[in-house]
Amino acid sequence: MTESPTTVRRMTRRLSGLVGAVLICCGVAHAVECQIDAVGGTSFTACRVDLNRERLDLFWRDTAGRPYRQFSVLRDALEKQGKQLVFAVNAGMYQPDFSPVGLFVADGRELVPLNRHTGSGNFSQQPNGVFLLEGNSARVITTNDYGLEKPKPLLATQSGPMLVHEGEITTSAVMNPKSPWRKLRNGVCAPSPATVVFVISESPVTFYAFASYFRDSLHCREALYLDGSISSLYAPRLDREDRGSDMGPILGVVGSRAESGH
Repeated sequence: MTESPTTVRRMTRRLSGLVGAVLICCGVAHAVECQIDAVGGTSFTACRVDLNRERLDLFWRDTAGRPYRQFSVLRDALEKQGKQLVFAVNAGMYQPDFSPVGLFVADGRELVPLNRHTGSGNFSQQPNGVFLLEGNSARVITTNDYGLEKPKPLLATQSGPMLVHEGEITTSAVMNPKSPWRKLRNGVCAPSPATVVFVISESPVTFYAFASYFRDSLHCREALYLDGSISSLYAPRLDREDRGSDMGPILGVVGSRAESGH
């Protein structure tokens, strides 16, 4: 979904613990570590997923072809399969019918092709990019590089703009450090092949400040913007389930209920 200044964000947030403290949002079998950092007057929640220990999946529609739209709907659907939604975030921009704006690959199947459109919207700012998972190896690459490489990922979601590319903040128009345009934002990077970090700002922030957090605090050489005002986080062990606007694609860590002790 492209950002809208009229988007209403209704959610429950309980950000417990000291700033900078590491919070374990799951049990031993599925430890997703979330850290709250305060940088330049803005708080960011960064959640780190270890792909050697957790399974990351990409969701959009249920077996009847209906978009999940909310974490609670996805959670309930998984519970009927004996699974537990351990952690989740919105996973990129979407159309009015909640279909992905760009590339969508789940379980190795490409359901929406790569979108090479360029324009003034956030998604189309250049460079834009793709977050992809190949086996237990994750990375963020530009849309152009994805088109040239033609990888065969297990999952992939496309969004834009890229926040950081080759270790530098990108130079699209929205990245102007003097821009007054502030929104809630979320994004993703893979500081190592087996580690994925999802970040959500806890208050409105500029693109430049958001990108700076990925570059300077997380030391990510490639980072991708996912979305703005609808940015949402599901982390039940943090007592957090954001309930805002409906979503399109969702990235989630899933485990069995037996493993969680239920």
